[in-house]
Amino acid sequence: MSDEQPAEEFRRVTAAAMRAIAEREDITLVYGSEARLVDNQARLPIPSRDFSDKEIAALRGEADAMALRLRFHDEGVHSTSAPQGENARAVFESLERVRCEALGSRMMAGVANNLRASLEEKCDSFGYTRVNVREDAPLSEAIGLMVREKLTGEKLPEGGEQLVSLWREWVNDKIDTDFDALAERIDDQEAYAEALTDLLVELELIDEESEATEQQEGEQGEESEEQDAEDADAEDADMEGVSAEMSGDESSEMEDMDVEEGDEAMSEQGQDEMMPGTGDEDGEQSHNQQRQDGSPGRGREPLYEPYNLEFDEIIEAEDLCDPDELNRLRHHLDQQLANLQGIIGRLANRLQRRLLAQQSRSWEFDLEEGLLDAGRLSRVVTNPMHPLSYKIEKETEFRDTIVTLLIDNSGSMRGRPITVAAMSADILARTLERCGVKVEILGFTTRAWKGGQARERWLADGKPANPGRLNDLRHIVYKPADAPWRRARKSLGLMLREGLLKENIDGEALLWAHSRMVNRPEQRKILMVISDGAPVDDSTLSVNPGNYLERHLRDVINTLEMRHDVELTAIGIGHDVTRYYSRAVTIMDAEQLGGTMMDRLAELFDDGTGPAGARTKRRDRAA
Repeated sequence: MSDEQPAEEFRRVTAAAMRAIAEREDITLVYGSEARLVDNQARLPIPSRDFSDKEIAALRGEADAMALRLRFHDEGVHSTSAPQGENARAVFESLERVRCEALGSRMMAGVANNLRASLEEKCDSFGYTRVNVREDAPLSEAIGLMVREKLTGEKLPEGGEQLVSLWREWVNDKIDTDFDALAERIDDQEAYAEALTDLLVELELIDEESEATEQQEGEQGEESEEQDAEDADAEDADMEGVSAEMSGDESSEMEDMDVEEGDEAMSEQGQDEMMPGTGDEDGEQSHNQQRQDGSPGRGREPLYEPYNLEFDEIIEAEDLCDPDELNRLRHHLDQQLANLQGIIGRLANRLQRRLLAQQSRSWEFDLEEGLLDAGRLSRVVTNPMHPLSYKIEKETEFRDTIVTLLIDNSGSMRGRPITVAAMSADILARTLERCGVKVEILGFTTRAWKGGQARERWLADGKPANPGRLNDLRHIVYKPADAPWRRARKSLGLMLREGLLKENIDGEALLWAHSRMVNRPEQRKILMVISDGAPVDDSTLSVNPGNYLERHLRDVINTLEMRHDVELTAIGIGHDVTRYYSRAVTIMDAEQLGGTMMDRLAELFDDGTGPAGARTKRRDRAA
């Protein structure tokens, strides 16, 4: 009890300070696994038992940051001003947080000290001092630190300076104002958002002209629809008048006209089909632009294909960082697991009991060899001429099973979602291994933001039309199916590495995971996809139709579900995946992921003995 008293006292005092800073009385503060703010409820990580001064200052800094956001942040203004692109939105979110914290630092020296301590702890925990290449340095964090330095005038910690140094020259070459416009508008969130949008345009993270064009096209589209409706009504009225007055000869003339129009349409279609793809660039570009504007493209949608496969990689997790960093990341994951061990552990035990219950001992009796059946020895005693009876345990069908977890490693998973995913995968791997079920854990992302070497190759080739996928894939093997958990446990910590998470191209990742499974000897194969959004790659979508990646994902899912050799299921975190997968569930909070994974697998194991049983279940559900 004495160990809990200081932590509880700290919570009460910190909650009171938050209410004072935010000027709100409805704030509640609880302990959790990670710092988080949901509405008026703030959550801080559970403090350690030693409760050092450094840790206290860092926790106070996190609490102060939440309170300042509640005081100075308007969610309505934020939502209407935020850009749509993933990279641009990450920078926008980071700089809005910097604005709120800078205002608090100016007003209260104690708050400034706490925020500084929290920043130092963050730089240390994420290992910014060990980041040496730009690919591993998140742009949103780097720009946030640069703007923080400008708005507060404070020197960055060592880790922050290391991160900023990788991006400073690139940013300074792009912008002209050195963040002066942001500093001048810090007190007005709306004006600050406008200046921030201009900054994102200068950084080429968004295209101001394209956004303005989209708005104009939206307005014009509405006007066009109204005009088309009026024209259609007028045309119908004219046609009614004509048909009322039309004689047999006139009907014949109209039929002739229809035939001529049909011939013209067929002629045009034939010309289009005869034209080679390389010779119709203007037409194809126009079609693609039409697709991007939201118009349906029937029968002329470009086929999905990568522009260059040379730079894609399939890599073991342990090859992406040195052993020391891998040990540090695993230690951090263990700390997170310690906080949720009880919750997820109970779920895992429940799943294990359910699986072992299906593994009830089933025997074949009265055999000539095997294990001696002690229960039937009485027959031999009463009748010595009766032969000894032997038995053999039957094989349990679900033992011959492999489960593959395919985890989205995109930038939007950064923070709590990827942490919970790593913890859940770790627990699940241990649980299923105890039950004799093989587990493979895979991740998918890209090697770079906004296109990699594939895009550079495309630029060098003169930007040919319809290039297809313009980024370099990175498919990560965290745990092979045949590797025991004890050998792969360190690799699972890699998911927490800052800079690893970039963009997500789901369709090709599904094909990759499926190709690994179909060659496995197991009779039953279950593929579980964990994702928090639709496929996104800014480089690819900038030169292809807007639904290019999503359409490919749908095609891949339909193909895999029709083959029935793998049972496909998905869990969406804050994203409706049921519109893609026939067997899926959507959760709104990452904290629900562990329990949902256990429940989904339990349902699958109860759902028949294999793909045939799964098909029966789907048919019943559809009926």
